[in-house]
Amino acid sequence: MRRAWILAALLVVAACSGRSGEETPDTLRILSHDSFRDAVTEETFAAFTEETGIAVEVIAAGDAGSMVNQAILSKDNPLADVLFGVDDTFLSRALDNEIFVPHTAAGIETVDPGMRIEGDPVTPIDFGDVCVNYDKEWFEANGVAIPDSLDDLRKPEYARLLVVTHPATSSPGLAFLFATIQAYGDGWKDFWADLKAGGVRVESGWSEAYYEAFTRYGGDRPLVLSYASSPPAEVMFAEEPLDEAPTGVMTDGCYRQVEYAGVLVNTGHTEAARKLVDFMLSEAFQAQIPDAWFVYPANGQVELPEVWEEHTVLPDDPARLDPAEIGSERESWIDEWTEILEG
Repeated sequence: MRRAWILAALLVVAACSGRSGEETPDTLRILSHDSFRDAVTEETFAAFTEETGIAVEVIAAGDAGSMVNQAILSKDNPLADVLFGVDDTFLSRALDNEIFVPHTAAGIETVDPGMRIEGDPVTPIDFGDVCVNYDKEWFEANGVAIPDSLDDLRKPEYARLLVVTHPATSSPGLAFLFATIQAYGDGWKDFWADLKAGGVRVESGWSEAYYEAFTRYGGDRPLVLSYASSPPAEVMFAEEPLDEAPTGVMTDGCYRQVEYAGVLVNTGHTEAARKLVDFMLSEAFQAQIPDAWFVYPANGQVELPEVWEEHTVLPDDPARLDPAEIGSERESWIDEWTEILEG
């Protein structure tokens, strides 16, 4: 009996020490999409490494969908310790496959509660609003009133001025489809039928729409599907200093995309990975987000860079859909959209 009791006690001690006794790794790995990795510099995680002694390596996994698929397939032997960059488009797929260790991050109180997911399986890190942008100079020169609602866009006089992107091949295109579904419910198909009848132009990707079709860059469409961050970006990259952004944002019909980070299950470095997620929500990391990735920090206490503060217009009530609904309906919505616009 005594021998059995001692054995049981040792097993309890071993179980309790398993997590807290994890060895501190030399390096933590983040699995992310290409656009995040491409903007990472030596300074991005320098403060974390200085504080913890742990280096950070970012593994690029293609686009967000490919990234999530790789994380699911490698769940039992994960490629990384933390996944970053999953948004509501693919979040339900990740949650259904239970690839995350729940973690309530330090500083989570700085985040808009509407961005959080119940149970904190993932942590909001940044957000971007997909919105219709307009060319100020074109509208002024042509004496045309700037549209201010989705209902305006479905009128022929505005539909023929608009270029959007395909939801099957473009993240903003998919987000805008979601915005119209939230706005019109079952009537979203009528909205898109009106746009088609009015002469809306559809491009495969954002670059083609913005830099080829948009009048700002020599195209014939003064309305373009882009981001709320595009006007400050125009000021930042202008060849000559600008006092005012040459483009503006239509704040009706915007869709908010939130990117999340999560600790992957079966990493041998759970506690260190939790610290890395905490760091990504801290001011040291969040302050880098606007200029590096042209999105907004989830931490609401972080001050925006001056050019962002002066030239940003954010929607008061951007659209969002439940990730579970997106997961179950996404493909059928895209198929129906394609039938309307291309059928």
